[in-house]
Amino acid sequence: MCKTNGKILRCLLMICSVLLLTACQKDEAVPLEAAEESTYADPAKGPEEGEDSNGEIVVYVCGEVNAPGVYELPEGSRLYQALDAAGGMTGAAADTYLNQAEGLSDGQSIYVPSAEEAADWKNGIAEPAGSGNTDAGKVNINTANKEELMTLSGIGEAKALSIMEYRETNGRFEKIEDIKNIPGIKDGVFEKIKDQIST
Repeated sequence: MCKTNGKILRCLLMICSVLLLTACQKDEAVPLEAAEESTYADPAKGPEEGEDSNGEIVVYVCGEVNAPGVYELPEGSRLYQALDAAGGMTGAAADTYLNQAEGLSDGQSIYVPSAEEAADWKNGIAEPAGSGNTDAGKVNINTANKEELMTLSGIGEAKALSIMEYRETNGRFEKIEDIKNIPGIKDGVFEKIKDQIST
């Protein structure tokens, strides 16, 4: 009798062990891993993929436009689309001055000059600061007048006149780093103005 009970007990224990093992395996089954993967992996990819697929750029449009301001445009947009977003050009704008087919980049500043400003520049008077496209919003050190040069950090009247004198004597600056050839404009000043100037 005891032997029979012992066998039954051992059988029951074995059955319980098998059931427990099966239950544990079910708890760690693939669906849970799949759920974790779908919960954590996809959102981690989501924002990055979203950012890439959003493909938006932000540009600043000012000057002779009807609604100057900052605009969000699809990546790959052209200048004419930024002008449209800013309400189009005013009647005073130099409408043929800018290359409206030019592609835009994120963070670009676009200055639309007046017909009078554009005419002055064509006649040899300094180009309006920030006019043009690729370097819009920057002071062109090859064409800027004294007042425009003095808007740069650390550039007073004396340095502005030195820049203009250098241009007259040596010709145009080939690259922005050439401005360090001006007495008093070394690495410290250059670091302050390098993002504000173009050639």
